[in-house]
Amino acid sequence: MTRPVRHVALTGVFVLLSTLWYVLWTVTGFGPLSVGYLFMPLATGVAVFAVRALRRETTDPVGRRFWRALEAGCVLVTAGFAILAVAAVVSTPELPDMPPAGAAFAGAGLLASIWAVARVPLGVHHRRERVRQWLDRTIAFLGCVTVLWHFGVLPLVTADEQWTPASLSILILAFAFAAGAITKVSYIAGGPVDRIAVRTVAATGLAVGGVALLDGKFGYAGILPGQTLCMPLIPLLVTSGVYLQRRATGRPPRGRGNVWLPYLAVLAVDLPLADVLLSPPVRDGVPEGRLVVGSAAAVTALVLARQFLANRDNVRLLREREASEARLQYEATHDALTGLGNRVLFKQRLDQVLTGDGATVLLVDLDDFNTVNDSLGHDVGDELLIAFAGTLRAAAGEDGEPARLAGDEFAVLITTPGQDRAVVERIMTAIGAPISAHRLLVHASAGIASAPAGTPASHLLRDADAAMFTAKQRGKANWVRYAPGMEKPAQAHAQLGGDLRRALDAGEFALVYQPIVHLATGRVVGVEALVRWFHPDRGMVSPADFIPAAERTGLIVPLGRWVLRETCRQAAAWIAEFGPGVLEKAAPNVSVRQLHDPDFVADVRAALADSGLPARRLVLELTESAVLRGHQVLRVLHELHDMGVRLALDDFGTGESSLSLLRAFPAAVVKLDKSFVDHIELDEPGSAAANARQAVARAVVQLADALGLDTVAEGIENQEQADRLLKLGYTVGQGYHLGRPVSAAELTARLAAEQRSVPAAA
Repeated sequence: MTRPVRHVALTGVFVLLSTLWYVLWTVTGFGPLSVGYLFMPLATGVAVFAVRALRRETTDPVGRRFWRALEAGCVLVTAGFAILAVAAVVSTPELPDMPPAGAAFAGAGLLASIWAVARVPLGVHHRRERVRQWLDRTIAFLGCVTVLWHFGVLPLVTADEQWTPASLSILILAFAFAAGAITKVSYIAGGPVDRIAVRTVAATGLAVGGVALLDGKFGYAGILPGQTLCMPLIPLLVTSGVYLQRRATGRPPRGRGNVWLPYLAVLAVDLPLADVLLSPPVRDGVPEGRLVVGSAAAVTALVLARQFLANRDNVRLLREREASEARLQYEATHDALTGLGNRVLFKQRLDQVLTGDGATVLLVDLDDFNTVNDSLGHDVGDELLIAFAGTLRAAAGEDGEPARLAGDEFAVLITTPGQDRAVVERIMTAIGAPISAHRLLVHASAGIASAPAGTPASHLLRDADAAMFTAKQRGKANWVRYAPGMEKPAQAHAQLGGDLRRALDAGEFALVYQPIVHLATGRVVGVEALVRWFHPDRGMVSPADFIPAAERTGLIVPLGRWVLRETCRQAAAWIAEFGPGVLEKAAPNVSVRQLHDPDFVADVRAALADSGLPARRLVLELTESAVLRGHQVLRVLHELHDMGVRLALDDFGTGESSLSLLRAFPAAVVKLDKSFVDHIELDEPGSAAANARQAVARAVVQLADALGLDTVAEGIENQEQADRLLKLGYTVGQGYHLGRPVSAAELTARLAAEQRSVPAAA
């Protein structure tokens, strides 16, 4: 049995023995009366040890302060009732009055207990809540005091047998403690002192009140039952509070504040008021009704004030609720970034319009918006969206209601008939100038669709989306009006994205390898890995169709991871089969989405480790647009370079910043774009185009030599082009003349044939 349970059990035994002794004495009259005074000091002594043990174990300062004050109160009460017990033994067989010394100790104990309960924090910090709580507590206190005064203290004051000042002071203090404690503990919200434990301790005031009521009712005959039946309950309640506090340690607060207590106080004050109305106005020279009526009036006034505050709070809460509902409604129907209506609001308005005369919808999508996010950052992208929303709102004017549907996709509900063309032209004109604080020049594609009344909103949006998709397919920065059948390519494009996920899981992708050839000897020195999709129903799907879909859906990341690992595995297999001199480079293409993948560097490292391919033999081919994507991409590229992986700048010469890139980009290989190889073999005197092609090709190889970079000429389609490039300084090239993309098995056969030709040539 734990220590708190033992303390409760022991005080319970004293309560039981005291009750049994009183019953026995009442029936038989056996034994001295002083025995009835011994149970109280013995039981409170046990309570002292219980509180002391809990106080020593409590670590919270507030809790330790409460139990320390309660311990002091128990010690003083024990001393006071021990003095009373001694007086009872001395004065046997008479019942003694409380000695002044005992009254002083007991009174000090009650004051210490009152102090302990009064200092327990209520957990209320808001000023409005504190005012309301003080009103509630005052109402409850007056109600309790009025009842206790009328039915407890007043009978003692007007009793025929006069009480000693000491005894009367103790009883009045006990009544005050009962009223104050009940009022205080009813509002404790929780904390280091358990609410239920404090209520149990505060109930000791009711036990003392019971003594006073017995004494007031029965006079001298009520003293002994008060001492034996009521007083021993005090230490039992204290030890029970200690037990409840120990059990509640570490648990969330239990119960809730008694908001109904002021209303009970109003009912309680009516009891003495009714008694006054039914009794004589003066009893033994004491005007009973004045205090009771005054208390009732005060309680009524406080209740009115409390109700006024409650009504004001209710009005405020109702106003706040209405504002909150309006705010939530606005947030549910508007885009948080741009302030435009969102998809929900746009569809609601569209449904309303379609019930009348029909509707026209304009869908607008920013072209290449991801490029802004990737190169300049998402903050700049958000600023661009905000600026574009303002431009859209201004261009639509009174003829349309703009909304942001998702990402960089916007919509305008045309509200003025016949103004759809004017609205879209105003929008296209407005974005022809740089917008946002960064003065960005953006382009947008738009689709227009109209529908008669009764058309489902989803069908109209589908048609507008199909028109917008067609505008993008026609070169972007364009707008198209919907025509029947226009949705089929868009649906096929959407279905293609869904098929990609299934194709990845089903293993429908394969790699082909285009040889990279030494121009002087015709030997294969490397391969470019190209992915192909062999669809079970559609046959081979062109990369021009599925690569954009993979980019758009994000599936390019897992697809690119598979291409990387398969390229490394196959290149390592060729080296193992034909020797270390067979391939200098294995080159898969890398998309910008892969470079933004946080796991890309780890994927490359894992692919090399799993395959055993030396890092210097892996060449990652990147386009200029992929490299121009900000500091994060450059950091990734430098990490790859530090690993020993070589980087190739594909389609070199076609961009505006190709030359400046070579200073920041850790390139190892430069690939001359096919546009500079086409017709380079032709000698056309006076032809500016031919001279420009040769000049660019010569400048690229000279620049690469100066920087220590390798060069590869792309798109070689005949031997004359190969000879001209060799004369210009190129040693390595690729193209259909040198070798078409073939399967791994076909390239293996070519490598084997080259291996066999080496001894023959020797």
